[in-house]
Amino acid sequence: MSRQPPGFALPEERRLRIAAQLRRDARVRVEDLVRQFGVSGETIRRDLQVLEERGMAQRVYGGAVSYRAPNLQQPDGASPVIRLDPKRAIAAAAAALVEPSDTVIIDTGSTAAEVARALPASFAGRVLCTSVQTAAELAARDGIEVLLSGGRLGRKGLSCSGPAAEHFFRQFFADRAFLAADGVHPRAGITGADLPDNSVRQVILGQARECYVLADHAKLGMTAVGRICDLPVPAAVITDSRADPETVRVLEQAGATVLVAPPATGLD
Repeated sequence: MSRQPPGFALPEERRLRIAAQLRRDARVRVEDLVRQFGVSGETIRRDLQVLEERGMAQRVYGGAVSYRAPNLQQPDGASPVIRLDPKRAIAAAAAALVEPSDTVIIDTGSTAAEVARALPASFAGRVLCTSVQTAAELAARDGIEVLLSGGRLGRKGLSCSGPAAEHFFRQFFADRAFLAADGVHPRAGITGADLPDNSVRQVILGQARECYVLADHAKLGMTAVGRICDLPVPAAVITDSRADPETVRVLEQAGATVLVAPPATGLD
């Protein structure tokens, strides 16, 4: 059996690690990444292009910088930046990770519902929903297959839970899952306030190739009553640009990959 070179990573894993470095250091260089991952410069430049398309980086000569880097200032006379609500910014970053034919799981909650709304027009895959609200949002769109789990219906968020919902998700394998959380803590891990919903999330974690936790800045460093999983989560925590840098650093030291959604979508 062949051995992989030091630093080997699958493309998506490599991109997530580059995004985490950008969040930590504000800048990366192609030549450094080539040595770190043992791939060609062309491969790294393609990774940086993908991250730029997802709104996670801005390419510059020889590498890339974070959108949060202090030297990225608006020139004099430029139009003001349009800033999104944190939940919509997180949703836009999450939706940018989805490929057109993916099978996607979308959890309950207001941020998860925004992910459904943010799915690009090119998306023509399958969405497995825990929330009646999210399923209804997507059912109006052509070209998307929508499946609702069923089970006990919660009044808050119209989420489905219980044994029927858990059985439903065990029947599928998804490319990506987007999970809600009420707390992301370096020791307590990912936690949620609704225990029946947490049980469904634990099943989903085992059924998706990549799982992303949606958590705005107010939830970082917090702990809710019910445990969902330990850090690190399989893919990343997606948060907004108001996240405290020190809290993000501590989470990264605990093994988490934290993707900070850019605060702007463009110019007026």
